[in-house]
Amino acid sequence: MDLRAKAIDIRKDIVNLIYHAGTGHIGGDLSVTDILVDLYYKQMNVGPDKVQDPERDRFVLSKGHCVEALYTILADKGFFPKEELQTYSQYLSKFIGHPNNKIAGVEVNSGSLGHGLAVGVGMALAAKMDQRAYRTYVVLGDGECDEGSVWEGAMAGPQYGLDNLTVFVDRNRLQISGTTEEVMGQDSAEERWASFGWNVLSIPGNDMDAIDAAVDLAKRTKGKPTVIIANTTKGCGVSFMENQAGWHHKVPTADQVATAMKELDERKAAL
Repeated sequence: MDLRAKAIDIRKDIVNLIYHAGTGHIGGDLSVTDILVDLYYKQMNVGPDKVQDPERDRFVLSKGHCVEALYTILADKGFFPKEELQTYSQYLSKFIGHPNNKIAGVEVNSGSLGHGLAVGVGMALAAKMDQRAYRTYVVLGDGECDEGSVWEGAMAGPQYGLDNLTVFVDRNRLQISGTTEEVMGQDSAEERWASFGWNVLSIPGNDMDAIDAAVDLAKRTKGKPTVIIANTTKGCGVSFMENQAGWHHKVPTADQVATAMKELDERKAAL
């Protein structure tokens, strides 16, 4: 499978989902897509036939407002029928605007920002205690790192030697109210995580080869958890959304959807 082509297809599905639902955090969905595609289609031991398997890998989307990317991938992977996703954000639908563990493939409810890393630490520690081989993956937003509870989890990971834990920080440098550096500056993210005792990798976060290589390296790292600072582009793949804080939560018009589809199709054809 060409993961770059799959990521483009997933982006198209995300745009369509948000347009038809009339709601969604499209900018962050598109920045994190490549990370989720690499994890779900290559790196993680997960699948619709493994939802109760004690050895399945665990995934926590701590930046849960970008659930459209996760739901789209789970549908594509067959965790539930794709047509069910047509109810997204409708009254009484289980497909709500943050991950819901009533849905196959969703390990934990998330989206109350700052909690996912602590949950992931607990999952990874449980694997150590139970002598199980599964790995735990957590995706944080860089704006989410304003939350103090993130750093409690960051202290605990190295304390317990959780080399079975890999964290991505979706470093797109934008959050709902502006740039991360204007709201609560955090450069250098790499130095901060290193000071907490993590193995730190910094990569171009929309480069599939770089993502894949970083996950492989994290798997080989012993004695400490790994954080991958993924330097992404908010709205990646759709030119008029890229690097625009206004697309944090915004629904495209029909004309904008048509433009986005044309651009994404052109990107795929160029592969």
